Amino acid sequence: MGRNAWTLSESKKIPQTSCYQQCISPACGATYAIDEILVACPRCGDLLDVVYDWDRLRVPGSLGFFEQKWARRSAPLCFSGVWRFHELLPFAPPEQCVTIGEGQTLLQPSRGVAEFAGVAPGRLYLQYEGMNPSGSFKDNGMSAAFTHARCVGASRAACASTGNTSASLALYCSATRLMKAVIFIGSGKISYGKLSQALDYGALTVQISGDFDDAMARVKEVSQQLGIYLVNSVNPFRLEGQKTIMYRVLEGLHWEVPDWIVVPGGNLGNSSAFGKAFYELKHLGLIDRVPRMAVINATGANTLYQLVEKQGVRWNGGSPDLAEASRYYQQMDAAGRRASTIASAIEINRPVNFNKCIRALEVTDGVVREVTDQQIMDAKARVGASGLGCEPASAASVAGTKLLVSEGLIEPGQRVVCILTGHQLKDPTATVAYHTSNQEQFDKVLGSRGVSRATFANRAVAVPNDLDAIIKAIQQNS
Repeated sequence: MGRNAWTLSESKKIPQTSCYQQCISPACGATYAIDEILVACPRCGDLLDVVYDWDRLRVPGSLGFFEQKWARRSAPLCFSGVWRFHELLPFAPPEQCVTIGEGQTLLQPSRGVAEFAGVAPGRLYLQYEGMNPSGSFKDNGMSAAFTHARCVGASRAACASTGNTSASLALYCSATRLMKAVIFIGSGKISYGKLSQALDYGALTVQISGDFDDAMARVKEVSQQLGIYLVNSVNPFRLEGQKTIMYRVLEGLHWEVPDWIVVPGGNLGNSSAFGKAFYELKHLGLIDRVPRMAVINATGANTLYQLVEKQGVRWNGGSPDLAEASRYYQQMDAAGRRASTIASAIEINRPVNFNKCIRALEVTDGVVREVTDQQIMDAKARVGASGLGCEPASAASVAGTKLLVSEGLIEPGQRVVCILTGHQLKDPTATVAYHTSNQEQFDKVLGSRGVSRATFANRAVAVPNDLDAIIKAIQQNS
């Protein structure tokens, strides 16, 4: 991998502590104490990592060490799918760790989805993060960020959100009573399933004119001015929690490394966290190789795809040429282009973790692809028909796998893990519209997004309120 991606160069002074924060830019390399509340490097403005001096920490000799914790399920930190791996994210003492039972997720092989994607039977797995308490993967990172917020004595926490982050933050605040939640959302840019969670959990919800990128800009300013703890994925502790999704994938595969990890790309927190997880595991000798990663954009929100695959932006060992990214954003602003996709969870113009993601792509020899809303909804239907309902953004991983198989980049016999980031009920409107026989409803919800057909629709059968007619309909359709 490239030089100094997660460590300081030899000319930099490493603080005498086992854990600290560090600027990801090797040209800067500034370090900060673990108890500082930062979302960017004060010196150069780049993103920050949580870094560990592993030589000063007790690290397990093998990943099998974590299996013993299953015998202590009554201990909250052993029950948590995040803190069960505390030795791999030891930034807080165990007594300060916050858990509400997150991470009880499953890795399940799916024959039906494998057939749809063109992968050999038994070789495609779905990592279903919709089983988290708030219904999405965000709880992994929120548990970690909330823990850091507790350690530094925060009384309020804020986020900008397309829905899942707000639901998770609101849940942790209401369940623990440790702090108050302040949530920023854009006008009309959140599904009712997600908004209902934030409201029901009692969060202060601020809806501004604009989209997610506007909300993100405002929440940064407000958090800094009012001293509110920011939990968006620019917060490096969020990504520490999201690393554990990969630990559970490995656990589900009996600690064997898959060939591919395929993940939806929105704000790029997951892809960034996954790259960090595999880098650290390889560095510690706990795995012998790193899987390849594919990050999948929706065509209506394809900044990463455009910059990486079309413009050739790379991490370059810590010296990325970001001038092309700046030009792209300027052109996007000048043209008034805004992200637009049925996959609202990844409907983001300016992914805040872009630099970390291109670093992770370098570490994992990764690729980026884009898929249409049509491809996303068809993949979503096949996931649902196989028993694991997911929100549209999740299905981008399956649609992307199908695309990569058709390109010959993923071989049918390779072992592939698709990350399903959120539960089906996060956005039931899209699901019902896909399966409906009401053309007006279909056109309103999906047709405007370029979805022209519902190839895998499971439409309700309309029958009179008559016993014979009902029996006949059942016989004809089952």
